[in-house]
Amino acid sequence: MSGFVGFLDNTELEQKNNIIKKMSDKIRHRGPESEDFYADKKTALGFRRLNNAGFIYNSEKNLVVCCDGTVDARVILDGYEEYGEKIAEKLQGTFAFIIYDIKTSDIYGARDCFGVKPFYYYLKDNIFMFGSEIKGFLEHPDFKKELNAQALKMYLVFQYSVFEETFFKGVFRLNQGCYFTYKNNNLKITRYFYPEYKTEEKSFDEYLKIVGDAMENSVKPYENLKNETGSFLSGGVDSSYIASLAKPEKTFSVGFDADGFDESMYARELSDILKIKNYKKIISGDNFFDALPKVQYYSDEPHANLSSVPLYYLSEMAAEHVKIVLSGEGADEFFAGYLPFAETKAAKLYSILPFGFRKFIRNITRAMPDFKGRGTLVKCGQKVEDYYIGQAFIMDDIEANNILTEKYKNNMSYRDVTAPYFEQVKKCGDLIKKLYLDLFLWLPNDILLKADRMTAAHSLEARMPILTGEMFDVASKIPVRYLIKNKVTKYIFREAANKIIPDEWAKRKKLGFPVPFRVWLREEKYYNILKNMFEEDFTGEFFKREKLLEMLDEHFRSVKNNGRKLYTVYSFLIWYKIYFADSVGE
Repeated sequence: MSGFVGFLDNTELEQKNNIIKKMSDKIRHRGPESEDFYADKKTALGFRRLNNAGFIYNSEKNLVVCCDGTVDARVILDGYEEYGEKIAEKLQGTFAFIIYDIKTSDIYGARDCFGVKPFYYYLKDNIFMFGSEIKGFLEHPDFKKELNAQALKMYLVFQYSVFEETFFKGVFRLNQGCYFTYKNNNLKITRYFYPEYKTEEKSFDEYLKIVGDAMENSVKPYENLKNETGSFLSGGVDSSYIASLAKPEKTFSVGFDADGFDESMYARELSDILKIKNYKKIISGDNFFDALPKVQYYSDEPHANLSSVPLYYLSEMAAEHVKIVLSGEGADEFFAGYLPFAETKAAKLYSILPFGFRKFIRNITRAMPDFKGRGTLVKCGQKVEDYYIGQAFIMDDIEANNILTEKYKNNMSYRDVTAPYFEQVKKCGDLIKKLYLDLFLWLPNDILLKADRMTAAHSLEARMPILTGEMFDVASKIPVRYLIKNKVTKYIFREAANKIIPDEWAKRKKLGFPVPFRVWLREEKYYNILKNMFEEDFTGEFFKREKLLEMLDEHFRSVKNNGRKLYTVYSFLIWYKIYFADSVGE
């Protein structure tokens, strides 16, 4: 775990040194054990690490690199001297880095192909800032903190920030699989990674062995780090597979003190089978609400994935025992693990009918009262490009506009966000289209963002053995019929796991981190917490408060389940209060 921050501007050297120290302090959690600084007339760099290593220079001392990730910084620097800008596409592992040319003041930087490590930049009036987290920019005196009003509506739809320009106006994320050059005040961004899905026909047993071998290769590097490495462990197949291969000395699990929301017992049972020490924490409603300001602060942007909170506590617990933790991100996106990927038998049969007919039936049934099968008729009367946006669909465009004030509503549709990605795979089948979209939106902007921020908040290094180029190369060639079979998602991955873990863990349906927020919100105590926030003056800047209170009352009285919608709004308001209303960083 490490982090960096830097800038190019015209301030005096002494001032640069003062500024970069303050900017680096903002990301201290990414590396509290070590810091390093560099400054000259044009540039200042700050670097935080969990060990004593600092900046790496080349032999001529004219190039300096700082890197967050699993790739050795010396390898990056040597590779850059040999291959130049092409080095990014040759690297294996996770990374976000910059290389600064001391003689020319040029900068080259890159982010890994799946977006495991974060990278942000800000360019305005010949001031160029870059870093691992946005909060580092707040300490620069010339950074203008301004809300990006265009980001709010789509956040209400997706539950996370979807655009390259973040919620901070002028601050952009460097997309996964991209590198950049900054020369003479000119920024040029180039994509080096283009994921391809090219099915290769092999037998199921052949692919079963290929997947198993790839998993063993991905986990093998951690076998000699058992003393300092633990593993997150839920009741699902992904983390169970990793823990069973790596056999760390410790596993970590969380659950909730609400009926039906605790699967930590499965983690304990598997740990006992593997003879591994399991640590677990049970999270109460008070714990959940207490953590929300910290979760939003460390996330940098508003983020409404409920599982961020249990992950925050999980990381806090793990950090008390280990420096590195293994986690199962990537399996669902590579091997089709989410439930929306599996179509029902009725949907498959109905989809054989001509699309024009299905569209006609949809237009009739969508206006009718609910009846059994109505959902299938409506969904199958659309193309996947029209309805699929990923694993979270909080509100549609109309619902979002209905609760927003005039200043923040707009005519943009979620289809405007997803269309460019679907265009890239327009000749592929529906499942590949879904996987491709998730690879570019859901995985980096939701799953990996929360994984990075919640672990970094506790100075914990998260490693993701499944999220490798080798594993994607394997998964992208597997025929769809092996990915999903008889409504079983991630079928071949489960079968590979089943060779070393019991049926109960290999075949258990995906639950994720089920969070009882909707249950808590029907308790007066937590109802009033949201009610008080919705009644704040600044809430009226963004939302029609009467609409929010109506939604809250409907949920409290069990008229409707508005839990996810209310949480998405509430998360934004907490974030705004921290970064704007309470003036963090000023």
